[in-house]
Formats: sequence, structure tokens, C-alpha cells
Amino acid sequence: MAAQRTLRVLCLAGFRQSERGFREKTGALRKALRGCAELVCLSGPHPVPDAPGPEGARSDFGSCPPEEQPRGWWFSEQEADVFSALEEPAVCRGLEEALGTVAQALNRLGPFDGLLGFSQGAALAALVCALGQAGDSRFPLPRFVILVSGFCPRGLGFKESILQRPLSLPSLHVFGDTDKVIPSLESMQLASRFPGAVTLTHSGGHFIPAAAPQRQAYLKFLDQFAE
Repeated sequence: MAAQRTLRVLCLAGFRQSERGFREKTGALRKALRGCAELVCLSGPHPVPDAPGPEGARSDFGSCPPEEQPRGWWFSEQEADVFSALEEPAVCRGLEEALGTVAQALNRLGPFDGLLGFSQGAALAALVCALGQAGDSRFPLPRFVILVSGFCPRGLGFKESILQRPLSLPSLHVFGDTDKVIPSLESMQLASRFPGAVTLTHSGGHFIPAAAPQRQAYLKFLDQFAE
């Protein structure tokens, strides 16, 4: 019997996560899926300033390697580099650059079997799937999507694409009962856009779980795509 091919998954980081930091945060998941899936991490295109320190100073991006810079996919205010998932945004500033970054990664680093997104990255992954389903040639529809602490993105630029019709691809939605950043109801609302969605809940907060019970759920979900 031929060896099972390793699935390739493009993973979209959350807001204010660096590429290196996201790789570290997904380390337990990568270990849990070893031999089953290869995770390729991608952070947003926009540097996000750190919160001011006690003296009002901010990190010097110039002294920080690009893969260690906190980044985001888009901002919800015109004049400030901030993002709020739970409020109607004034703008979705930087969204087109974010979509371009994902399209470039799919083209240069692909092919990929699936997408995984965390928090803001999960909202973006859902949007990418909606655009692909609508015929956007930049985003070939993946075989599956895994959305961790996801939410339906808000803003006029999103509504027609993600809320217009159901997203018809296999999906796994992972969220914590005590997540204070993205409440579980937000993730459940996003899951409702995917007919046949599989949900995986855990007792923790805003992170990507990879303990034994979750590991089994990931493997069971991914097993249907093994060749």
C-alpha cells in the first residue's frame, strides 16, 4: 500500500501575531499532526505597533526581523492601526493588501489542500473561501478549511461576499467556552455559514488547542482528505 500523502495547509495568523510567534503558537498542533499535515504559517502584511510601554515608547520595527514583527491583516479605523472584531468598523483599511498577500502565498508556496485561520486570520480565511466560491481566480477553493476562534467579518466590504450564500466546503470550527476575545457565539455564527460544519469546543480561551481530545478530532476531520 502506498504511503499516505501529507496534506498541506496554509495557516493565517491572528491580529498582532508575528510569523515566528504564530509558528511557535501552532507548534503543539504541528506536532499533533506530524505525518498527516504540513502547516505553512503566514502573517498579515501590515506591521502593528506594540502597545506603548510605561514611558510611552513603542518597539522599533527597524531593529526587529520581519518574521518577528507583530502584524495584522486589516485595520478597523482610518487613522489608527487597531482592530476590533466585535464592532462595526469605520473602514476595512488594508484588506486588499491582505487578500493580495494570501493570493501571492497560494501562488508561490502552493498548492495547498486546505486553509487554517486563527481569529482575524480565520475571518480572512472564510472570506477567501467565499471569494473563491464566487469565482475569484486568485483563490482556488480549498478542499477544506479549519477556523479557530473565528467570526463573521463585519463591514460593508464583507457582507455581500461572505453572508450572501452558504459556503459549500468541509469545515472544522474550533472555539473555547471561555474565549473573552472572540466569544463562542461569534464562532458559532460563522460556523452556521457552512452547511455540514463540524464544531470542536474546548474549555479554554483564545488559543489553538492541541491536547489529546482535540488531536483526535483534527485527525478524524483530516482523515477524509487522505489519499
